Amino acid sequence: MIALAGAGASARASAARFGVRVSTAIVGIRHARQDSERSTRRQGKPRGTCLDPHEAFIIATIGEAKDITLNEMAAKLRAEQGLQIGRSALSAWLGGRLDVQKKSASRNALTS
Repeated sequence: MIALAGAGASARASAARFGVRVSTAIVGIRHARQDSERSTRRQGKPRGTCLDPHEAFIIATIGEAKDITLNEMAAKLRAEQGLQIGRSALSAWLGGRLDVQKKSASRNALTS
């Protein structure tokens, strides 16, 4: 596709020849011209989050206070680490890394 465009064909013609979307051909040819990049880039969201550098702090905080809430954890990250993070983002991050359970009224009633 890139060689065809380099020979003078348009991005639309290259896309039609190789059976790809026009937008894919345009972006691929632009990357090849600007960056000499011939391979495709990874699709989707970039890996890693802003919480990754604070993982040790988060785990230590949970170790100190196992019953800490997400709101309390977010406030502690803001106060001690200068990190502004939402409760749902923190929950998603924890869910992917730690075995955490949501507190529930029935669970608390069973353990009392």
